[in-house]
Amino acid sequence: MTAAPSPGPRARDLGIRIGDGEPGPFNAITDVPGVRVGHVTLVEGDGPLRVGEGPVRTGVTVVVPAEEVGRRLLFAGCHRLNGNGELTGLEWVRESGLLTSPVAITNTHSVGVVRDALVAAAQRSRRAGEATWSLPVVGETWDGILNDVDGMHVRAEHVWRALEGASGGPVPEGNVGGGTGMICHQFKGGIGTSSRVVHDAGTSCTVGVLVQANYGSRGRLRVDGVPVGREIPVAEVPAPAPSGRPPGAGSIIAVVATDAPLLPHQCERLAQRAGLGIGRVGGTGANSSGDLFLAFATGNARHPLPRPPEEGGAAVTAVDMLSDEVISGLFEAAVDATEEAIVNALVAAETMTGRDRITAFALPHDRLRACMRAFGRA
Repeated sequence: MTAAPSPGPRARDLGIRIGDGEPGPFNAITDVPGVRVGHVTLVEGDGPLRVGEGPVRTGVTVVVPAEEVGRRLLFAGCHRLNGNGELTGLEWVRESGLLTSPVAITNTHSVGVVRDALVAAAQRSRRAGEATWSLPVVGETWDGILNDVDGMHVRAEHVWRALEGASGGPVPEGNVGGGTGMICHQFKGGIGTSSRVVHDAGTSCTVGVLVQANYGSRGRLRVDGVPVGREIPVAEVPAPAPSGRPPGAGSIIAVVATDAPLLPHQCERLAQRAGLGIGRVGGTGANSSGDLFLAFATGNARHPLPRPPEEGGAAVTAVDMLSDEVISGLFEAAVDATEEAIVNALVAAETMTGRDRITAFALPHDRLRACMRAFGRA
């Protein structure tokens, strides 16, 4: 296991600004008050693949949406752009409109152990006499090009460590946590995040996005509209060795957070907009891609989850709702923050050599700057 790195270079460090909106102080999902992020990164071994031994290039990322998650009113919604992937617990999110667990992201074959670890964590935190049940939200993307994905290297203690280490403030990006072994547009990919502050009709709120980016072909990559993938083709910066999957195969998980008082149907609408941000970077929701999005709102988290009347709960709970007449500003924020989160993942990621000495090369910053200048963007 490697130590969590400090936040590295980002799109704005290279002069790249996506959209007209302003980010929060950390330009991260943690700009939404109460939201915390934790990573555990697993990098071990080199050389030929030996299933169960490595090389290991994987990890787990957790997003803690609020204090006392599972006891507070956190409305949520979700969206599927293409469903060749997994984000557990979504049936209950759809049915209830509530998020009742932290959100975790890892590799495809570790979803089960991560889910069970979140259940165990909820059980350990329960109060005396409190009955608990949990349907955690756990997403995945496939890191088998670089990682011993069949080796099941992510364990429960890694999830618990990520939860214990989750914090606000700057979020490490790129080759960290669940994004450790991921590839995006045939460059090294991984975790990225961004935020926007929205001022509209006398209200002020924040929208933050975190992505685990592991999708896309080189030729479709665009940054702020610039055809970077065509300008830096695989003939110049090689793609990782073929895996039997078509170029562009892969997945992306997006978690959208806001402190606006949204109801579940509004959260679903917000989650949909992540797909527009992905499309602007060059994603198409390919047949072999798992493009799954969750949005949650903390604007009513001051309310406890309703209890049954026989336990003293009220039959009616009053909640706040942002008017749909001003929600378009949040939609725009989600689109721009998703796009910038993906670019941040690409900028922060570093070249990585994994199993069988397969290498995923980082997006070269000098060439990216040159491309942006050539098209008048920086």
